[in-house]
Amino acid sequence: MLRLFNSLGKKLERFPYAAGKPVTMFTCGPSVYQKAHIGNFRTFAFEDIVVRYLEYLGCTVTRGMNLTDIEDKAIAEARVKGMSVRRLTEHHIREFLGEMKTLKIKVPDYLPRASECVPQAVALIKKLLDMKRAYWRGGNVYFAPLSFPGFGKLYGLDMSRWPATTRRFHRDTYPGMQWNLGDFILWHGYRPRDTVSWESDIGRGRPSWNIQDPSMIAGCFNKTLSVYCGGMDNLFRHHDYTLAVLESVRPFPMARFWLHCHHLHVRGQKMSKSKGNICYSDDLFRQGYDANEVRFFLIYTHYRQELDYSPEALQAASEKLRALRAQVRRLSERAGTGPVRDRGLSRRIEQAFREHMDNDLDVKTAVDALSNVLAGGSPHEARPGEARLAVKTLREIDGVLRVIF
Repeated sequence: MLRLFNSLGKKLERFPYAAGKPVTMFTCGPSVYQKAHIGNFRTFAFEDIVVRYLEYLGCTVTRGMNLTDIEDKAIAEARVKGMSVRRLTEHHIREFLGEMKTLKIKVPDYLPRASECVPQAVALIKKLLDMKRAYWRGGNVYFAPLSFPGFGKLYGLDMSRWPATTRRFHRDTYPGMQWNLGDFILWHGYRPRDTVSWESDIGRGRPSWNIQDPSMIAGCFNKTLSVYCGGMDNLFRHHDYTLAVLESVRPFPMARFWLHCHHLHVRGQKMSKSKGNICYSDDLFRQGYDANEVRFFLIYTHYRQELDYSPEALQAASEKLRALRAQVRRLSERAGTGPVRDRGLSRRIEQAFREHMDNDLDVKTAVDALSNVLAGGSPHEARPGEARLAVKTLREIDGVLRVIF
């Protein structure tokens, strides 16, 4: 029985699945104003584990991932670099997709870009205006959270803290892990010297980040998602904003399960550009680590726990992976074409993996359990047929982990 920690409700819940059952999933993708660092890829690697494990269980997963290419940060970065926003973001999108391939992260079925979903964003804003949940002010459109029953339910926001006087937040994003207690922007009305804008049914301007994700989700799926994933930082403001927008205009919940991956830290501090402690996968490759080792470091943990990066931590994970691969190699050397009289080893391998992965996708404990089975006496005594079956089971497991073979 697969159990996942649902951020909506803050508890472990049984995830219902069956062979061939369709699962719909949407995940927060990168803001492509800059190159994605390994802290970003921790979340993307976790989301890949979610997809691959559900497929391992027999589900058919259809996944979307948004590419945020017209937020404030992209416009500001393009201005600093003296290039168009499109040229800047195209470069980083190509770079991102290349790194996904290198780290064996499946490319989602849908990769909508915010810049391609402006009509959907405008349509959502028009509905919200008609419902009086959004309003015009100073040429912009804002969403009034108090008009949405249950606002903040995903994070668990204490609405008694909400100020009596209306406050408006004009930027796409704000730094820090705190809430903006006020109305958030949906549409940036055109201003002279704006470099990015569209003519639309609501005038000239551009959609804010807070409407971009809902527009991209709505363009891919018109039903309740089985799973929605993102980084832990999205629990502050962003995902509750997205939920409120979509559930305002659609008569069904946005998602059944919400999964959030914790941050990658560097010696106790979150990896981020503002702190100047960013590390890229290219940096690690230049140090001699391969893609399997980098991927393993990112997934060899529990996704809801902080992961601390240091050269020592990466080296320890690499040594663990090398030891595991050596165990599998020794078993593979015993594999042959003989009959299979005992399936016990294969079952123990599968059970060790499933037991811990079914417990909220605990990859680290699952890998450690696999290693313990392979360190026991029976793998070294397995007959050729039994060893062959055990290796087959390990290959199926590695369809999830993608680091062993």
